[in-house]
Amino acid sequence: MSATTEAGAATGGDGYDRRREELQAFDDTKAGVKGLVDAGVTAVPAIFRHPPDALRELPPTPSPPPADARAAIPVVDLSGGAPREEVVARVRRAAGTAGFFQVINHGVPGELTAGVLAAVRRFHEGSPEAKRRVYTRDAARKVRFSSNFDLFQSAAAGWRDTLSCDLAPDPPRPEELPEAVRGVLLEYGAAAAELALRVLELLSESLGLGGGHLREMGCAQGYTVVGHYYPPCPEPHLTLGTSRHTDPKFLTVLLQDGMGGLQVLLDRGGAAGRGWVDVPPLPGALIVNIGDLLQLVSNNRFRSVEHRVLANRDAARVSVACFFNTDMKRSTRLYGPITEGSDDPPLYRSVTAREFIAHFYTKGLEGRPLDHFRLQH
Repeated sequence: MSATTEAGAATGGDGYDRRREELQAFDDTKAGVKGLVDAGVTAVPAIFRHPPDALRELPPTPSPPPADARAAIPVVDLSGGAPREEVVARVRRAAGTAGFFQVINHGVPGELTAGVLAAVRRFHEGSPEAKRRVYTRDAARKVRFSSNFDLFQSAAAGWRDTLSCDLAPDPPRPEELPEAVRGVLLEYGAAAAELALRVLELLSESLGLGGGHLREMGCAQGYTVVGHYYPPCPEPHLTLGTSRHTDPKFLTVLLQDGMGGLQVLLDRGGAAGRGWVDVPPLPGALIVNIGDLLQLVSNNRFRSVEHRVLANRDAARVSVACFFNTDMKRSTRLYGPITEGSDDPPLYRSVTAREFIAHFYTKGLEGRPLDHFRLQH
């Protein structure tokens, strides 16, 4: 059946939109994808089935990445053992090529990373009633549980549920957080924020600027900690945990468990060309990736790279992402390309972070929001 025929079948002559009804029915359960799994679903429902183009190069299950894939994602040691200029050069290369890099000896205690992964899993695998109490699609709420923020905009839903907590600049009261994550989420968020500021210093210096430049621009004034849960999927070849996208922020610090499944879209060189490369779980490491707004202000000297998460048949995957942005409520600052240290003409128009994120929410994960703000030369 063609896409046109499917669309016609989904909408009857009386205007009844079956897909919209199915999405609403799923959302009304407030149980997320985990609720489907708990109910014993044996096939992926239609609203989660992705078109063939989105599933291209999709392996049957996540597999150990080959050596060349491991080499594609740089590793940066922040222990201080290497000269500062050498670390800055490594960060510059990583941010300007892969857009993703793993950091080790980063200062975030292993007990804390293990504790926050366990807490996020505990929440998602805990009481359905506890999840229903914070289920919302109201982005103004500081604590939100939902499945697919863009459920009603995307072509197909992702096989994941998400707990989001806005922790800065105006943190929620501790009692607003679900009991399963209370305490540890706040502690982990603060530690990840310290790491983000260290990385922003290195990125500032890699642009030939003072170490405080990006911090003083407000690139990490606000941050949200997001706990993703990807339940086991009966037909992982038909869906994705998260479809391809870029992050519409300045910077992301990501903690993943040992399951694997995160992939980035890179030019692999030679005959292989452009394709999906695994980001292998590295014990003790945290992943840093460049967001759209950092690509914009760096005038393409840093790269915000498309990435996705595979679905998995046998076990649930957990990850914790910290998204860093400016103060979205108060900031009216225009962000445009930094011209210091470069003779290149600006590639993007100036934009407030609020305007940028508003555009992102109108379209959801699909497509690159940066393209909307590119100048025509």
